[in-house]
Amino acid sequence: MEDRIKKSVARLKFVLLALLVFVSCKQETTDKIESKEEVVLWEPYNDSVEVAANAEHEVERMRYKLIQSKVWDKNDAFLPMYEEVSKMDSTTYADLRPLVLEQSIPTIQEHISNGKLSYEQLVLFYLHRIYKYELDNGTTLNTVIAINPKVLDEARALDANSEGRHPIYGMPILLKDNIGTDEMKTTAGAIVLKDNLADNAFIVDRLKEKGALILGKVNLSEWAYFLCDGCPVGYSALWGQTLNPYGRKVFESGGSSSGSGTSVAANYAVAAVGTETSGSILSPSSQNSVVGLKPTIGLLSRTGIVPISSTLDTPGPMTKNVVDNAILLDAMMGYDKVDDASVLTGWEKNWYQTEETSTLKGKRFGAFKNLMGRDSIYKATIDKMKGAGATIVEFEPPQVEMDGFLSILNIDMKNDLPKYIQNHVRDAQLVSVKDVADVVAFNNLDSLVRVPYGQARLDWILADSTSTEGLAEIKKRLQANGRKYFNEAMEAHDLDAILSINNYHAGFAAVAKYPALTIPMGYKPSGEPISLTFIAKQFQEAKLYDLGMAYENAIKIRKTPSGYKD
Repeated sequence: MEDRIKKSVARLKFVLLALLVFVSCKQETTDKIESKEEVVLWEPYNDSVEVAANAEHEVERMRYKLIQSKVWDKNDAFLPMYEEVSKMDSTTYADLRPLVLEQSIPTIQEHISNGKLSYEQLVLFYLHRIYKYELDNGTTLNTVIAINPKVLDEARALDANSEGRHPIYGMPILLKDNIGTDEMKTTAGAIVLKDNLADNAFIVDRLKEKGALILGKVNLSEWAYFLCDGCPVGYSALWGQTLNPYGRKVFESGGSSSGSGTSVAANYAVAAVGTETSGSILSPSSQNSVVGLKPTIGLLSRTGIVPISSTLDTPGPMTKNVVDNAILLDAMMGYDKVDDASVLTGWEKNWYQTEETSTLKGKRFGAFKNLMGRDSIYKATIDKMKGAGATIVEFEPPQVEMDGFLSILNIDMKNDLPKYIQNHVRDAQLVSVKDVADVVAFNNLDSLVRVPYGQARLDWILADSTSTEGLAEIKKRLQANGRKYFNEAMEAHDLDAILSINNYHAGFAAVAKYPALTIPMGYKPSGEPISLTFIAKQFQEAKLYDLGMAYENAIKIRKTPSGYKD
């Protein structure tokens, strides 16, 4: 009897101990679920199959070595806002979709004024899309790399009545990750700058003054594609490989403002800001079927932007339509006494056209003869413009030398990067480099992770011995050559603009310091986007927008990427 009692007590102790362990484990699991640090929204995956599938890609630089970053955990970016973002259910999202998706800024503002939509809902709508597509390894574009933690609070604080305010008021904007903003790091995609805390860039302050909402940061070609030679556009060691929504791993994303182009194409925000030295807005805008403007040098400040060249760098707007592009450009404008190239325009408040009254009738354009003969979409578009009343003059540009172009970039970056680090890095202890030589040395410590495609362009900078006098001569000569390239036909035939394709003539426009506006022109048989690029003389942005709106209204060709319509 006593033995049975002892055995019963022992069994009871075991059961109680097991129950205690169970309750303890259950509580630990509950704690993990309730703890944001333990929730996993995104799982890293083995991208070797995807990499292998691109090993024979016809575009050599699309034979990727990696897709996902080797150092970035997406949960770091997306977990902090998850609780709030998850409050928008799929039904509410579906109800809002026709009010927001592919809509222009004036249309969205009208919906808000009519009470159909709020600024908070607008932000949540875009965040819902970002989380939906970017956390799924089958649809991610590796494009949004940071979310502004204050953006929902800022949206809630806005007055729903935007009457009398700038049209950019309350509009969620994404920034290329070389543009400073104090809510998020500014890295240029480089591991050495992963902890860089920088103040708002001048253009960001202009946006905030007008009530724009900085939604987050987007990926880019590392160091604005002045790192490796022949490597993939849209790649950065910190954030991984940006992909094109019209064909993930099939079509290039364009660079260096790859994240700005892909995010606008996928409708992750109303608009995005990119930067260009030579083709870095025009290329990704064209590749992603969005509207991109490379403005006249000096129209927008470069202060607070990680540089390549103080001679040729400029930020610019990237949007789904021309009117939004004009609105975003206007919102960023302002004279910056710190930027030597900055100009005080004195343009009237409503300098840009926002009504659909523009026409191609009576306008005169120059078309490249060689493009008319070799690109059927370009030729068909030119014919449509003729049918809408435009006069087209086919021409052959003069032969001009571009020798020395790379030296402008090499010597400018050698001089401009140390100035940026000295003037804009808030905590020098978090950024271990002071100049290009330091960056090269840092990357060499772990080249497989930090520069898997090499750093040939940074090496070029260190090897370039062009003198100050020699550089000044190159800049003067190339500016004259660039302007001659376009002016000869413009002036001989009284042209309003030159018509190019994508970023084909970006280098000439860069050294001429001329503005260029690229607008969707169609899609190749493969589905790859192609764009028509309008080039005009300095500070003729208003003319470009008028021409662009007339063309856009006549052609109406842009399509939403098929995998990102829901």
